[in-house]
Amino acid sequence: MWSVENVHNVLAALLSGILICVAASDVINRRIPNAAVVALVGLFALWALADRGASLSTGVAAASVGFVVGYVLYMFRIMGAGDVKLFAAVALFTGLSYLHLFALATVLAGGVIAVFTLAARPRRALALLTLKGKGDFGRGIPYGVAIAVGGLIAVWGALTGALPADILSRA
Repeated sequence: MWSVENVHNVLAALLSGILICVAASDVINRRIPNAAVVALVGLFALWALADRGASLSTGVAAASVGFVVGYVLYMFRIMGAGDVKLFAAVALFTGLSYLHLFALATVLAGGVIAVFTLAARPRRALALLTLKGKGDFGRGIPYGVAIAVGGLIAVWGALTGALPADILSRA
């Protein structure tokens, strides 16, 4: 018989594969497939079944918080709709205990991607500085990559014990 930890590790490996595919799709097509988000939700159903529903309430709460905050960011055109759905779906796995670490890792990964994107296109960076951010400069960065990185860090950090939930309060 498989332990809950073994099942979670297998499901986390599947989660990793889906997130890598989502990140590649976002870079190449600038779209996050709805099928991938649905697959993540289905994977979480198996995750919750493995631990007899222990992670269900905290996962749904984290996804709800992530969706509401993401929706506000979407309304201000800061995030895309696919990014909001992806963040909420990955938040199911982090639960409330690791939601803050997931959000922090996502924001930091997004910052690194933004710096590399601007460094790779210095004329765009100069235009942004000259026009003080006013104007149309394309579609921004593929934030699905940042969400995937943040999700991988939070989920694997939690599973391996490398990231205790109270890590920020220890600093």
